Amino acid sequence: MEEKFQDFIEAVSRCEKEVGKAIVGQKDCLRQILLGLLIDGNVLLESVPGLGKTQMVKSVAKALSLSFSRIQFTPDLMPADVTGTNLIVKEKEQNVFRFQEGPIFANLVLADEINRATPKTQAALLEAMQEKTVTAGGKTYVLPEPFMVLATQNPIENEGTYPLPEAQLDRFAFKIQVDFPNLLELKEIMELTVTNRRPELEAVLTGEEILEMRRLLRDVPMAEPVKEYALRLVLATHPEREDSPEITKTYVANGASPRGAQTIFLAAKARAVLEGRYNVAFEDVDFVAAPALRHRLLPGFSAVSEGVSMDFVLQEIKKELEKSR
Repeated sequence: MEEKFQDFIEAVSRCEKEVGKAIVGQKDCLRQILLGLLIDGNVLLESVPGLGKTQMVKSVAKALSLSFSRIQFTPDLMPADVTGTNLIVKEKEQNVFRFQEGPIFANLVLADEINRATPKTQAALLEAMQEKTVTAGGKTYVLPEPFMVLATQNPIENEGTYPLPEAQLDRFAFKIQVDFPNLLELKEIMELTVTNRRPELEAVLTGEEILEMRRLLRDVPMAEPVKEYALRLVLATHPEREDSPEITKTYVANGASPRGAQTIFLAAKARAVLEGRYNVAFEDVDFVAAPALRHRLLPGFSAVSEGVSMDFVLQEIKKELEKSR
């Protein structure tokens, strides 16, 4: 088992190094994307335009031996443009229906600017993200494994956008915020993008290896105190509970779902292994807590009016829980 875990660590390290040829910095962001892939989750990337969200997803796809498709979400995009549709074709002198698969039938699906599509089209992703299937014409089609949706959105431009429904947000394992690069990183980005340097990425990880990693992760032990800390963190996001922190009751309208706890457990296990440990520590839970929960908390009126972010609320909740840990 230890040998398998060591192979696991080396494979992910090769993948990060390969993607690093095309993406400058953003190490935590890349690690969180790979954690999302390893725990069979979907990932939502959020930042202002031009920070390389699309390029990062493309680079991850190239470093993996997986099929890749990109869907540009627009207000006029229809559900059939995502999932596929039944076509009438002629076979042996008679007309029959044949299902034409849409771009959702790939291992890695980039849903670019997902909040620009109407709720009807966004809903076409729900079954694929949760059940890994597509239903059309009364028949259910199974998507290829591994399957992952990586969606991007711009938080500052609201004109012509449609907010993601809470049910869809909850189906994203992580919401990752892509930060602006510093001076050295910006200089290196210029060297990559405004010169003739064109890094060629090689595939270093296969779909079979990813599926095997997912099976291995579930065997990673998690001590009871760490489990309890993760669960108390999720429960502390619910303002209706009497023992919730005051900051939760003030700024949160609705807390995280059980999917949030599932994500923290699995992602903390994956992070522990990638850090070279075979048991989960409190620091692993802290690392994955913000991306796993920030989109699952519904801000209350006070949070919106005072400009208080859910990241700040989560930081304060963790401080409260650390006192009693």
